[in-house]
Amino acid sequence: MSNLLARYADAAFWMARYVERAENLARVLDVNETFSRDTRGGRNWLSVLQLYDDGERFHDRHDEATAAAVRHFYVLDPENPDSILSAIRTARENARTLRPLISTEMWIQLNIFYNRLRALAPEDLSEPRIARLCSFIKESCQAHTGITEGTFYRDAGWSFYQMGRALERADQTTRLLDVKYHLLLPGPAAVGSPVDLSQWNALLRSASGYHAYRRVRPSGMTPASVAGFLLFHDDFPRSVNACIKALGATLSDLRTRYGLTGGVQAMAEVEALRGSLEGASIEAVIAGGLHEYIDGIQVRLMAITDGLGQEFFGRASAGSEAPQAATEG
Repeated sequence: MSNLLARYADAAFWMARYVERAENLARVLDVNETFSRDTRGGRNWLSVLQLYDDGERFHDRHDEATAAAVRHFYVLDPENPDSILSAIRTARENARTLRPLISTEMWIQLNIFYNRLRALAPEDLSEPRIARLCSFIKESCQAHTGITEGTFYRDAGWSFYQMGRALERADQTTRLLDVKYHLLLPGPAAVGSPVDLSQWNALLRSASGYHAYRRVRPSGMTPASVAGFLLFHDDFPRSVNACIKALGATLSDLRTRYGLTGGVQAMAEVEALRGSLEGASIEAVIAGGLHEYIDGIQVRLMAITDGLGQEFFGRASAGSEAPQAATEG
């Protein structure tokens, strides 16, 4: 790939990842706000920091993981590279790189979205308003996805966009499941209680999977069935297996259609991960250690991202950490 095309490919890949990341974070904050009003509220807000491995960065500036502090840290803090404001700013910078390739509608929508985030005040994060704000963020991210789906020309840039979105979805689902699964496992007295069921509902809603799960299992809910659904179910688009299948198909099509010789390392990692997912049962995974299994998935996701970066973008990728915008890379 030429340097120019590599720059565009990098920008499309990370634009997709950052918009997907912002939407997922808004969903997690919204659900956490709804389900944190119980006796474990403090622990629930701490779990958001655990989900994104941000405890050290957060506590450098905050003494306690209060609802107000965590909301500001993850929505408006410009110094937090994982905040929604930072994610959409980086997506916009990558979109700026892509101006010759993307539609005017895509560019305008991301600009309006970013400027509205910049205009938010601390009071917009207060308890009466946070649900409305999270809805705005989710809808804006979904609007970006819809406009992109309807206007992005189907060339190699579109393929890199799709791969970025699939990788980010898989990454976010594994993070969510790894942290929340062990946090929500109840004591024997709480199994099947209203609190227990509400928290598993919250886990599914954080992954936008509640209604899809109920179509598969109209009654009954167990930790194993929720974990199995989020990891393996082919027809749920945010399951890890569905994301990796979509990623593999897109990468294969990219190499075939455009005669590209790159992507060998990334494809090998994708195939290895697909084999691990398709050959596993949730019972065997839990028996062998869910955390260890998800760690293995995370290692392969980072290897796939690094493979794409080295073979297509001309540089090693930053993986799940926040990279610089492609305009600065």
